[in-house]
Amino acid sequence: MTGGYRVSNETRGTVLAEHSGRVRNPVSRGLGLMGKKGLPSDGGLIIEPCSGVVSFFMRFPIDVVFLDSESRVVHLIEDLRPWKASKIVRASKLVVELPVGTISRTQTQMGDTVTLAEAG
Repeated sequence: MTGGYRVSNETRGTVLAEHSGRVRNPVSRGLGLMGKKGLPSDGGLIIEPCSGVVSFFMRFPIDVVFLDSESRVVHLIEDLRPWKASKIVRASKLVVELPVGTISRTQTQMGDTVTLAEAG
């Protein structure tokens, strides 16, 4: 997992995560947050490409934001519990996994534009 991405909701003017890792290879994408104890309150994980997530073997719930090729929100899941799976979101090109409560706190909604920027 590589780090250093800021994830922002440009539509709402809010920050979803100050410090997100990003995974792109099949093994890292498959492992995701498995085995982790949690996400920091300002953290996240960008998984690319991705059109669906599973939380098998995870120890904590997450919020999940699905983005299309134009960085628009095409699906949201709040409080995805361990041992669950999302539906397949065909339009999704990547997902951002976030601490529970992030979607609500940032008022992120379908159609919003989300940007990923390398930190520093």
